[in-house]
Amino acid sequence: MYKKIIRHCAALSTRHVIAYALILTIFFEAITIGIRFGLNFESTRDTAVVGHFTCGLRVHHGYIGLFLLPLAWCAPLGLRHALWILAIGLVLSDLMHHFFVLWPITGDPQFDFVYPNHPYWSNAKP
Repeated sequence: MYKKIIRHCAALSTRHVIAYALILTIFFEAITIGIRFGLNFESTRDTAVVGHFTCGLRVHHGYIGLFLLPLAWCAPLGLRHALWILAIGLVLSDLMHHFFVLWPITGDPQFDFVYPNHPYWSNAKP
């Protein structure tokens, strides 16, 4: 099945790669909205323990996409297109979530680069 998907991705035009990426963006965003509002999950509050491993830096799913974009250039064509689809979907979903969903609904985009209450980045006592 993996080889079939890679062969399919290798045959995609740029327009098709972008179309698949937009579909994946909507899928990722639906999951993100479900977790955020359906499960009442707030990443700053509920993943603060991750800050101990990242020195207080927040890791958005869009960062993973930004990491995958240049990495895809090192892969064969089929895998490259698959990574581009995934990367574009992650980046656009993250941007959409913060600036087109959270900002209008909560009044704050909550696009923090660091955990606000982490000892490295605040005056809070550990």
